[in-house]
Amino acid sequence: MKKNHVLLFLFIFHYIGSWSQNSLSQKTEIDKKVSELLSKMTIEEKIGQMTNIAVTLFEYKDKPGVYDLKKLSEAIQKYHIGSLQNIPNAGAPTITKWNEFITTISNEASKTRLKIPVLYGIDAIHGANYSAGGTLFPQQIGMAATFNTEITRKGAEISAYETRASSIPWVFSPDLDLPRNPAWSRIWESFGEDSYLTSQMGVAFIKGFEGNDVGSKYNVATCIKHYIGYGSTTTGKDRTPSLIPERVLRQYDLTIYEAAVKGGAKSVMINSGEVNGTPVHASKYLITDVLKKELGFQGFVVTDWKDIIYLYTRHKVAENNRDAVKLAVLAGIDMSMVPENYTFYDDLLDLVNNGEVPLSRIDDAVTRILKVKFELNLFQSPVSNLKDYPKYGSQEFIDVAYNAAAESITLLKNNNAVLPLNKNEKVLLTGPTANSMKYLNGGWSYNWQGDISDTFAAHKMTILEALQNKIGKENLLYTIGADLANFDDAEIAKAVEMAKGVSKIILCLGEKNYTETPGDISNLYITASQSKLALALSKLNKPIVLVLNEGRPRLISDFEENMAAVVQCYLPGNEGGRALADILYGDVNPSGRLPYNYPRYPNSLEKYNRKYTESLGDEEQNNDAKYEKSYSPQFEFGTGLSYTTFAYSNLKIDKSEINNSDSLTITVDVKNTGKMSGKEAVLLYLSDKVASITPEVKALKRFEKINLAPGESKTVTFTLNQKDLQFVNNDLKWISEKGAFKIQIANLTQEFLLK
Repeated sequence: MKKNHVLLFLFIFHYIGSWSQNSLSQKTEIDKKVSELLSKMTIEEKIGQMTNIAVTLFEYKDKPGVYDLKKLSEAIQKYHIGSLQNIPNAGAPTITKWNEFITTISNEASKTRLKIPVLYGIDAIHGANYSAGGTLFPQQIGMAATFNTEITRKGAEISAYETRASSIPWVFSPDLDLPRNPAWSRIWESFGEDSYLTSQMGVAFIKGFEGNDVGSKYNVATCIKHYIGYGSTTTGKDRTPSLIPERVLRQYDLTIYEAAVKGGAKSVMINSGEVNGTPVHASKYLITDVLKKELGFQGFVVTDWKDIIYLYTRHKVAENNRDAVKLAVLAGIDMSMVPENYTFYDDLLDLVNNGEVPLSRIDDAVTRILKVKFELNLFQSPVSNLKDYPKYGSQEFIDVAYNAAAESITLLKNNNAVLPLNKNEKVLLTGPTANSMKYLNGGWSYNWQGDISDTFAAHKMTILEALQNKIGKENLLYTIGADLANFDDAEIAKAVEMAKGVSKIILCLGEKNYTETPGDISNLYITASQSKLALALSKLNKPIVLVLNEGRPRLISDFEENMAAVVQCYLPGNEGGRALADILYGDVNPSGRLPYNYPRYPNSLEKYNRKYTESLGDEEQNNDAKYEKSYSPQFEFGTGLSYTTFAYSNLKIDKSEINNSDSLTITVDVKNTGKMSGKEAVLLYLSDKVASITPEVKALKRFEKINLAPGESKTVTFTLNQKDLQFVNNDLKWISEKGAFKIQIANLTQEFLLK
């Protein structure tokens, strides 16, 4: 037996060694190919590789989706353009159309002197959302709410498969922004307010997209975004300034990108805004010194849309486009998403020819870009074979998207167990988001703003259609009840009158579809027209189930107390209507958890991992005065109810004292004490009780999603390492300090001492 163990060990050692050698050999071979190709390139060809153009530049203005092939030829032959992106103005093409177009591009590139393939990129942020018939998943905020990295990885894997089926090998995803203002229009593109959750979900996305071999016909290269500090605007408006102390930036934001770089991300897109007065596109410190040198990022850095141009038109740190190009390229930008002209190409060529930008900087940028093209196997297979993708849009993939939606939907309130509903009772469905695919998908769905989802996803079920399918039209009354923005007293009166004939009301409220700056708001409260409908219905004293379809937490404190149940759907994608119906009627047990604090008031925006001074309440020393508690979210990060009950017990740690090199093992027993199978996200929080930098009240350090049958128990095990105990001090160093720490899982706590 011992001999067999030795042989097995030798086999595994040999296999791992062979795999490592093969991997190293492959990298070395690619490096040789890149070096050889670079030596043959003219300066014009090199700058062309650094230029990214939107394909709409070639589109006939009066013929959406039809391209002027002379303009395409000019781009590739004259300007040597190395990468393209975006979709036609007509909306998402079929994969057959994508195949035809990418073939045309590839054929044009094959006519060039060096036959370097064009790299095509797309915003595949919640599936192949720019390919007709693709599988659309919940937006990232919903994927975060699953607290399930495996379903997140699987979703990205399917998205990669379907994006490659479109002959597109590069995706502008995942979004790793850490939003600090709930009004920000891109919260739904993020994984929420916690650094650890974002890191874990981001790495899962990268693994799903890139797999073990990014050159596989089923994988794509990722572009993590938007490095760095983009989600922290002081105004809450998109692309406005952020003020973030570097200590804070390093502890909370940079750790996310560090994890993604280690996870293998092939490219990075830069923050369109500014941090502490410097546009990130112009920051050599953040791009070159920190990202490339400190984190060791080996891929290429790309701008966001027009962001070099904006250095002089918006940010006013450059006098003209030429100065802006110089500033950005010297800062470390490798590729410019220009994207609608050739000004970057012309100005950079002039700068190099005049010695203002060294050729070494150009060679570094082009080396990084070419390396990714070789890794993607584009030189051998620039266009996908449609026969290789029989599962595109398949029921197998749809089932995964449905499961993701079902695990993301979060039950925040359920007074008197009003949910699940009885299929035999008559209910009223009302609200402006109840009967449109736009409000299930949100932006980046078939086009930029997602306003054509009702056409492209007409075969999918809205909430209304899913509920009609679930309980029959005879048991479901429907009226829109209100507009998202405009008042309609007659429609509200109609909804109130119809509600008198039912036992319960399902009220669907939320937001319009939006992306980026068009989603900016000045009022975080849900729109007044919707609030008026909610208040009018609440006067009937009938149970109301509030269903939220929104990209960010719009305030509902004016009427939330009158709601019997609150269900947060986020933006659950094409299968969200079906998943919601199954949850409302108990065919699926909800298991989502809130990935951000849901604020109660517009001036009470503290995060869950707040400082102690943000939590002052009854313990305040001036207890003879009356005042509002400073920390009072409508619902706290991690909130998520179930139709069953879970009991936590036996929280144990393997050591009560550790030194600065020990790890810590934590176990806890979780039992389903109810009558229904359920999934539970087990969350572990850590508190540093005293520290030289004021500590957080608690911080998420580990999580695991488990599934338990009624009466079933599981022991969940977590391991904490030294980095989990550390924080960034004022010298910008990661340190831990001796003293007591507290572990919390559910309502259980244990303490240990760091010596």
